Parts: sequence; C-alpha cells; structure tokens
Amino acid sequence: MKRSELFFSAIQVPVDFSMIILAGFSAFMVRDVPQIVALQPKLYKFPLNNYLEILFMVAPIFILIYALEGLYDIRVTRKFWKEIIKVFTATSIGLVIIIVAIFLKREWFSSRFIILAAWMLAVFYVTLARYVLHLFQRWLLKNKGIGVHRVLLIGRNGKMDTMAKLIKQNKDLGYRIVDQIDTAHLKVIKAVKQERGIDEIILCEPSVTDDEQEKLIDYCALNNITYKYIPTTLQTSKYEVGVLNGEPLIEVKHTPLDGWGRILKRIFDIVAAVLGIVLTSPIMLITALAIRLDSRGPLIYKNERVGNDGKKFFVYKFRYFKNEFCISRDNPNLNDALEYEKKLIETQSVRKGPLYKIKADPRKTRVGAFIEKYSIDELPQFFNVLFGSMSLVGPRPHQEREVEKYMDYHRRLLTIKPGVTGMAQVSGRSDLDFEHEYKLDLYYIENWSLWLDIQICLKTVGVLFRKRRNL
Repeated sequence: MKRSELFFSAIQVPVDFSMIILAGFSAFMVRDVPQIVALQPKLYKFPLNNYLEILFMVAPIFILIYALEGLYDIRVTRKFWKEIIKVFTATSIGLVIIIVAIFLKREWFSSRFIILAAWMLAVFYVTLARYVLHLFQRWLLKNKGIGVHRVLLIGRNGKMDTMAKLIKQNKDLGYRIVDQIDTAHLKVIKAVKQERGIDEIILCEPSVTDDEQEKLIDYCALNNITYKYIPTTLQTSKYEVGVLNGEPLIEVKHTPLDGWGRILKRIFDIVAAVLGIVLTSPIMLITALAIRLDSRGPLIYKNERVGNDGKKFFVYKFRYFKNEFCISRDNPNLNDALEYEKKLIETQSVRKGPLYKIKADPRKTRVGAFIEKYSIDELPQFFNVLFGSMSLVGPRPHQEREVEKYMDYHRRLLTIKPGVTGMAQVSGRSDLDFEHEYKLDLYYIENWSLWLDIQICLKTVGVLFRKRRNL
C-alpha cells in the first residue's frame, strides 16, 4: 500500500467516528423540531449528557463492524458504489445489535425515533464524508500522481499487450507502467527498480520456469512489491483450492454443471419445456397444417446430430425442405440429396470453419422459408428437451460431418447437453463465425448459472423476431 493510501486509510477511522457521533447528535436534536414533535410526541425526557455518554460508547462498536466489513482496506482505485453498500450493511448490523441490547435492558434507552433517525443519518453522513475523501484522493491521483502504483509488466503476448493498452488509456486504474520486459531475470528487474521504482509486478509469460518464479516471489516479498500473474494456459478462472499431503492443490473446475447444478438445470428444462409446449401448441398446430397443405412429406424432420459425450441423437424440426432434399434416412433419394447439398455448400455457404450455412437455399418450400426465418421450425425441440436429449440452453448440436472437422479443443462443446438456444444465438445467431461461437459457448460452459439460463431464454424471445442475415 502506498503512503497516501495508508494516510487515507488511517484518517478514515476518526472521520467515520465523527460522522457517527454527528449522526447520533443530529437525531437527538431533530427530535426537538416542532414538526417532528407534532408527528412523534415525546413520551419522556432524556438528558443530553446521558445520551452523549451512550453515544460515545456505541460509536466504537460501529467502527469495529466497519473494520470487519473491510471498509478500512482502502485503495484509491476502489469501487465507490461497493463501498456504499458496505456502509449500509455495516450500519444496519450495528442497528440490529443496538435494538437487541435495548430489548434485553430497556432502561438504557427507549426512543425508537432517535435510533432509526440516527441509523439513516449515519449512513448518509458516513457515505458523504467518504465520498468527499474519495474525490480528493482521486484528484491527487490524476493531477498530482500521488497514490499511483508503478507497475512492471513481464511478458510480451496478446494478453499482456492488451493489459498495457488498458492501463495507458485508463488513468483511473491507478497504474503507471514503468517498463515491459520479456524476462523474469532478477538482474533485469533490479535494474528497473533501481532506476524507476516498482510497486507491483504483473507476470504473463509461460516460458518462466518454476525456479525463476519462486525467486521472483521471494524478491517481491523482501522488497514489499505486490506480485500478480495472469494464467496463460488455463482458459478458466473457476477453481477450488485444497491440500494434499501438506501441498496446496488447485483443481480447475470444468463447469458448475456438476452435482446439484445438473439437477437444477434438468428441473428447469422440464418445467420450461412443458410451459413452452403449452404456450406454442397453437403455433405448432397451425404450422403443421400449413406444411401439410404446402408440400408432400413428413411434418417433422428428424436430423441426426452429435450431442453430449459424442452420443448421436435426432433433433426434431418442422420440415422446411422439399421432401426429396431432406437429409434423412427416410428419404429414398438420400444419396442424391447429399450430393446436391455438398454442391450447395461449395458454392453458396457463407460460414467459415467446420460449419456451413447456405445462402438463398433453393431446397426450401414456401412455408419452410417463413418458419425457418423466424425459427418456428425449431419449436418441436421442446420435446427433445422434455425427453432429455437436449437442454433448453447450451451449445447448438452439430452434424457428424461438422464435428469431424473440429479441432481437439472444440470438443469441449460436447461435454454438456446441446441446447435449443445459447450464448451464440442471442449474440449474433448464424451470423457469427464458428470460432467466435465456440468462445461464447465455452464461456457459458465455464460460467453456467440458473440465472444465466433465464437471461438467455428471455433474450431469445426478442431475437426470434429479427430477420436472419445470410439466408
């Protein structure tokens, strides 16, 4: 911590104490305002001297609660809105303690108005005082450079270059880059420290050996330098720390969809699928009738896809192709249909990577073009969700010939159930290239939550009514 941060951290305690005393005193004096007396008549008189004695006894309790809530762990770059929440929470905890104490020994004090008024005023005064200090501290940071952390970046790669650019463009972060080097040799680092000074080191260099990193950590500890690193080989920040035979052990969590997470998601899928089937049943009945009147062939098109753990299953869709062009085992002209599709992919596909998307596909029926445009063709997939072969939200399932073109790392998409909708579908639908779609789906896998599923479902409703491009 910088000297300026130590100063502001130290001065925060007496400032908070003064604001709490001021809030208590203000609440006592407000009680004598005629308008307040009319609304809340005094039931008894309480001497100011006795009240102040109690107030000076209570104030340190609030300071202790503030400390336990982390309100004195201060850096100039802190998020002030989080601090406001902590002030409100800590002051409310103090209020509860006072209420319990008065309940146990009522003769100490019994003015509910003063207690509630002091609580509200304490939140206001403490927040206001901290805001003024916060503004002054940030002014010193931006205009005088007081409190700026001199940071040394170790590594030259995409992640570190992005970090350097971010720090240079945002002075509010409280950092100033003293140098960016590509080695963790202590001789080089010592030279930089002696010439320009170092408060923090951020490492992002996979070539640094364990021995070099251990020496660097020791050097930082001895010289009061904060040491941070950015992992370069792990794509996830989800991990659990344990101990095995006295050694710290970090387990990288692939996805929260284990144990209760999987159970909750399945319950959500069943409820949402039943609700979806009930709500969309009129649309599905009308669609089925329109398909029957428009062209010959089955109403439902069963398309084989690759799902969880590489298992194959059939995705249910309303048929939007002419029957002779459907890629289905039920089609007697399957080989001809495959050859024709292959030719269309070569000449009219607008997607790069393992996936394809045929623009102005001539195989669609008139009804098919409409229902595919608004994703009505995918409504039967609620039954896939209900039967358990798919989830409501997840990576979209792909055909076997597409999966065969995956890179090895792409196969992480097959570690959870495929979904009717997903991150990619609400972020760009079929307009995204496959690599971008993969990154969005990977984020979903690593950061799944029930709330995230609900958000994606709500966004999907709006996306359905947008016209797809590249069709």
